[in-house]
Amino acid sequence: MESAGRRPVRLVVADDLRRPRVTVLPRLLLAVPHLLWLALWTLAVLVPAPVLWLAVLARGRAPRAPHRFVAAYVRYSTHVSAYLSLVAGPYPSFTGAAGYPVDIEIDPPARQGRLGAAFRLVLAVPALMLSASLAGAPAIAGGGAALSFATGAGGVLFVVALLGWCAGLAAGRMPRGLRDVGAYAIGYAAQTTAYVLLLSDRYPSADPALVRPPLQLPAHPVRIAAGGTLERSRLTVLFRWLLATPHLLWLALWSTAVVPAAALAWLAALVSGTVPGPLFRFLAAWTRYAAHVSAFVFLVGGPFPGFVGARGSYPVDVEIDGSRRRRRVLVLVRIPAAIPALLMSTALTGTLSVVALLGWWHALVTGRMPEGIRNLGAACIRYNAQTAAYLFLLGERYPYAGPVLRAQPGDEQLSLLEDPGRAPAPSASLGEPA
Repeated sequence: MESAGRRPVRLVVADDLRRPRVTVLPRLLLAVPHLLWLALWTLAVLVPAPVLWLAVLARGRAPRAPHRFVAAYVRYSTHVSAYLSLVAGPYPSFTGAAGYPVDIEIDPPARQGRLGAAFRLVLAVPALMLSASLAGAPAIAGGGAALSFATGAGGVLFVVALLGWCAGLAAGRMPRGLRDVGAYAIGYAAQTTAYVLLLSDRYPSADPALVRPPLQLPAHPVRIAAGGTLERSRLTVLFRWLLATPHLLWLALWSTAVVPAAALAWLAALVSGTVPGPLFRFLAAWTRYAAHVSAFVFLVGGPFPGFVGARGSYPVDVEIDGSRRRRRVLVLVRIPAAIPALLMSTALTGTLSVVALLGWWHALVTGRMPEGIRNLGAACIRYNAQTAAYLFLLGERYPYAGPVLRAQPGDEQLSLLEDPGRAPAPSASLGEPA
């Protein structure tokens, strides 16, 4: 895996998570001047954009002056998106100057392939689709992320802003997991912008590990271990949904028994403070099985899964700590407390669908799942599993939204195994649960 420093467009996060309530409440109103200026700047970018395209076609390199102007636009739109969605706290400047808590670093002009430049808009379609699911539609630019959020069509980022606004008003602080997944969405939109506007010919990477500086990952009673290779049989990819039909039917049938089992677990935890062992094991097996099926259907995992949700039986597996005593007051409010997690889970499932679509086409052509796409899919599945476990009283910790895939040594939140024969990749992590 490549490091963040080797990419020409890099996301840098230096935010302290503090959100003064006085700026949280009227955030959209405070952002109006920036949205107006961003709209004007977006129109202005249409002038140098054809110049960049013709220059790359003719000389294989973008001129410095137009490159600087468009790069400043990408940074500014990133700052506005971060401020509007509460991913960052301070009021941004109007110039796109470097140094904002959620910032984009863009390298100077470098040589680019003429053929790739000629078909740039066509080649960018997959990245634009993923960017739209993360940062909103249209997310042609970082500015698209800000404008689409303002209209309520912001994908994962819109949910981040909605939940962050509530958390900021209540606690004066942005939950770290929400901040990190929002920063990741904005960063991917910025990569896509830079690629479309010919600031770089490096294709946007969806790998959540490409964030600077390396971030920490919290401990959690529900963890995901993603192993196996990235190779995918074209035949099984082509008929993936047909092959998954027995699992989808069995999962639906099993789910009818999960609802009364969860109700019994809730009543037992209210009375005794613990979930009985048989109920705990039954609900944990369903959670693991649902993750196995999701991994297979969405191409995050390769082989055909088993039907019992056995621990360690699938390369993309969920590990769940044993049953412990539950605080009754938290059990009583578990369902309403889970509503924010369910909103985020729904948004991430939309992103997971785009991951499956792009991975399906790529695997059909190359016989391999892109590593960044696979990693993002694993993070989405982890969050869905943690949400189910939280609802079923399998753990007390709230689901963690940060899309982190590389844990520091000794951190067991996510263990992502490399393909056999490959050297271990550098690690990255993200902080506390959201």
